[in-house]
Amino acid sequence: MADLITIARPYAKAAFDFAVEKNSIESWHKMLVLTAEVSKDAQIRSVLTSDMKTDSVANLLINICKDVLDEYSTNFIKVMAENKRLSLLPEVLTLFKQYCLDKEAQADVDVISANELTEEQLNKISVAVEKRLSRKVKLKCHIDKSLISGFIIRTGDMVIDSSIRGRLNRLNDVLQS
Repeated sequence: MADLITIARPYAKAAFDFAVEKNSIESWHKMLVLTAEVSKDAQIRSVLTSDMKTDSVANLLINICKDVLDEYSTNFIKVMAENKRLSLLPEVLTLFKQYCLDKEAQADVDVISANELTEEQLNKISVAVEKRLSRKVKLKCHIDKSLISGFIIRTGDMVIDSSIRGRLNRLNDVLQS
């Protein structure tokens, strides 16, 4: 199973990246759900894994699923057929769904500052962190007077220390080394 997922990953990633770029995640999801279900059928699976010409195999699947296919998804099916990977459509769907969940995920971000931050400052921080993490963020603000000035941003294993205390600590480390 892990081998099939590994082989399916570049197709799923390409489909997801394209869907995001064209703002058509929902239509690509529908297409992958239908084509994956069709490819699970025993008769269709035997055709997909047979030695038939790739054009014939691709056209069979395209004709069955034509209601949900546009020119781009049709091309995607043809590319997968040329590489004899149509039997991997269920794994491509699984990975595509995971990429969708990852994209929609929201990161919790701790913002620790010496003073209360204004709404404008919080918006700037939010936009910058969203850009860096490529996901939506939820800011949790805390005040720590020992920072002297500035702020610290923490999420997961990422820490951005822009506080005076942090700068003094780094200066102290450099002077002592």
